[in-house]
Amino acid sequence: MTACAHHHETEDLCDAGAELYARALREGLVPAKEAHETPCVLDSGLLHPSLDHPGRLVPVAPAVALHRLLRFSGERIAAERRREVRLAEAFQSLMRTGEPPVETHTPTFRVLNGSERINGAIVEALAEGTGELLCMQPHSNYHTSEGARAAQAAALVRDQDFLDRGGRIRVLYPHTQRHIPLVVARYEQLNGDAEARTLDEVPGRLIVIGRAVAYIPGDADGQRSVALEIRHPAVITYLVNVFDRFWRLATPMHPRAVQPASLNGVTARQRAIARFLVEGHTDAVIADCLGMNIRTARVHIAKLAAMLGSQSRAQLGYLIGRSGILDRAE
Repeated sequence: MTACAHHHETEDLCDAGAELYARALREGLVPAKEAHETPCVLDSGLLHPSLDHPGRLVPVAPAVALHRLLRFSGERIAAERRREVRLAEAFQSLMRTGEPPVETHTPTFRVLNGSERINGAIVEALAEGTGELLCMQPHSNYHTSEGARAAQAAALVRDQDFLDRGGRIRVLYPHTQRHIPLVVARYEQLNGDAEARTLDEVPGRLIVIGRAVAYIPGDADGQRSVALEIRHPAVITYLVNVFDRFWRLATPMHPRAVQPASLNGVTARQRAIARFLVEGHTDAVIADCLGMNIRTARVHIAKLAAMLGSQSRAQLGYLIGRSGILDRAE
C-alpha cells in the first residue's frame, strides 16, 4: 500500500496503522520511515516525531489521543449541524416557490371499507347535502327485526330532514319491491317532494347526493362491504344522466301508482327501444343501455315488428320513423 492510495477518515484507523501505533506503545519508539505507508497515524496525531531521537516517532498516550479525536469529531458534527441550518434557511423560500399548491379539497375518489364506515360517510354527506337525493335500490331483504326497524326509522328521519331543507328525493326500485309494506310505508310517512318509481330491473345500487357526491358498490360479490365514494364532477354528471334515463322508463309508484303510458299499444319501454332501433344499435347495446337482458329486449323488438308489419331490421327502423311513435314519446 502506498501513501497516495492510503485514504480513509482520520478516526477510522486502518489495521496497519493500528498495528504500528500498538507497537510504538509497546516499544516507545518506531522508525519514522515505517509510517510512510500508514500516514493516518501521523494525520490523527497518534504518532509524532521525537525531539530526542531524530528519525524516530513517539506515540501519544491513548487517553490523550482518544480525547483529542472525540473533540474533533464533536466539532465536525457541530459544523455539519450549522451547515444543515444554513441549507434549510436557504432552501425554505425556494421550496415554497417550487411547490405545487397544496390540495385541501376532498379526494375525488375514496374507497370505503366496512358497513359502519360506508354508512357513516353517507349519513355525513346527506346531513350536509342539498338539492336532490337520487337512489337506485335493487332487490333487498327487508328484515322485521328490532335492529332493522331502528335502522329504517333512523333513515326515515334523515330523509325527512333532507326534505325539510328543501331537498327532493327520487328512488328507483325493481317492480318486485312496489308491494312490500315497508317500502310503501316509507313514502307514506315522508312529507315533501319524495318520488319513487319501479322498473323490471334495476342495474345496481347507486346514491347521488346533491350532485356533489355519489356512492356505488366497490365489491363484485354483492356483500356491500366495500363502496366507492365519488366526487368527480364528470363522473357524477354521467351517473345522474344514467339515473334520469332509467327514471323516464320507470313506472310511478309514489305519490301514486299508474300504468305506464301506452300510445296505440306501444309502451314507454318499447318507445325507448324504438328510438335505439332507429339509431341503428344492436340488440345487445339496446339491452345494456336500458338495463334489461337481451332476451327481453328481443321480445319487445319482435312485438314492435309484428305491430308495424316489418319483415326486416332495416324496414323496422323505416316503419318506426313513419309511424310517429317517437314523435309522441316523452
